[in-house]
Amino acid sequence: MALIKSISGIRGTIGGKPGKSLTPIDVVKFTTAYGAWVMKQGAHKKIVIGRDGRISGGMVRDLVAATLQGMGCEVVDLGLSTTPTVEMAVTRENAGGGIILTASHNPKEWNALKLLNKDGEFLDAAEGQWILDYAEKSEPNYAEINKIGTVRHDDTYIQKHIEVILAHPLVDVAAIKKMNFSVVVDPVNSTGAISVPPLLKALGVTNVTVINGEVTGHFAHNPEPLPENLVELCSTVEKKNASLGIAVDPDVDRLCFVCEDGSLFGEEYTLVAIADYILGHKKGNTVSNLSSTRALRDVTEKHGGKYYPSAVGEVNVVKKMKEVNAVIGGEGNGGVIVPELHYGRDALIGIALFLTHLAKSGKTVRGLRNTYPSYFISKNKIELSEDVNVKRIFEEIKKKYKKQPINTEDGLRIDFDTDWVHLRTSNTEPIIRIYSESGNETTANNVAKRIMADISELMKSAV
Repeated sequence: MALIKSISGIRGTIGGKPGKSLTPIDVVKFTTAYGAWVMKQGAHKKIVIGRDGRISGGMVRDLVAATLQGMGCEVVDLGLSTTPTVEMAVTRENAGGGIILTASHNPKEWNALKLLNKDGEFLDAAEGQWILDYAEKSEPNYAEINKIGTVRHDDTYIQKHIEVILAHPLVDVAAIKKMNFSVVVDPVNSTGAISVPPLLKALGVTNVTVINGEVTGHFAHNPEPLPENLVELCSTVEKKNASLGIAVDPDVDRLCFVCEDGSLFGEEYTLVAIADYILGHKKGNTVSNLSSTRALRDVTEKHGGKYYPSAVGEVNVVKKMKEVNAVIGGEGNGGVIVPELHYGRDALIGIALFLTHLAKSGKTVRGLRNTYPSYFISKNKIELSEDVNVKRIFEEIKKKYKKQPINTEDGLRIDFDTDWVHLRTSNTEPIIRIYSESGNETTANNVAKRIMADISELMKSAV
């Protein structure tokens, strides 16, 4: 069992003992702290909630709604929804905040409370810490009988979300419809099943095959959209002679594509392709996190823009996007942020922009992928013992590679011409993550091995 308390929210496995996993008591405790934070802001006491399709969703939803009602809040319950839909609903409802009940790509035994501010964006570090402190140290005060809150159910927001997407100036429904695409969708038994097919229909795509389309929460495979989990989608695209495949995670904020030959487009290249399209029509800057592919920088500079890296984490990407007035941003895990809609990862707008780009390019999905530089990312980790001084290790590595460009915004990133390596500690595990990238797979692995050897040597003395 696990319970992970962080500034971005509370996640854990269902069942077990309070304080050790995500039990009903923990749900009430942290929902109460969040409700207190919203009221402290002096904003509207209205709070939007929505959930993905996982098994525990209904139970957690009932606990969250009742707790907020007990605090005197006005709850707008979207029911089964998506993370980006809830984010957009917060601002449309002029709410004080929102809670998304989803453990994102985690397996079915997990659930979480993802916490939003009045702008429909994830809380920053100080806001998240206030909630964690309140949950542990304060004595809550609930509303008296005449001041208890209300709960209103509203299942219209996915359609509203689709309508906003259709109105985006760079989404061309006529161009998409003309291509008569055939699409296979894998929503992994969650709310992508009630959002992606209606979006495709609205975009003029009529030939749609859905696999794992029942919203049961019994995920047909590990729900993270990684190559090893998309075997069925790839084979179905080939078998159906489809134009492409689309995979989303359970809360529909991550997106990846499958080419017509059943090969993967690559989740790192979801953002790259969409940025290429947007930058071709709207000049500007881009942002992705330090562990994302260099290809976004290449595409940005090709269009005359400037690329900026950010620390890992959506809240950090959004902060940097605002600082540099980026026209597109996101993360290499298939997360696309289009600021005209909202500052959050949104697979639905990503689908619409990608299909428009594909239609106007006149290429197949594989043909489009071949227009972008090919980089390979090697992902590794080193486990740490409690007595290891990580700070000292990073300082020694900085000294060793001091002639190279170094970024310390989030851990340690070292650039070597077109190659790079990024080291960062985990917030939830005693490990150092090592990501490296090169135009050659062997080189990417060798860069990682070299740094891992440096770390192993330093670990012997960094105590």
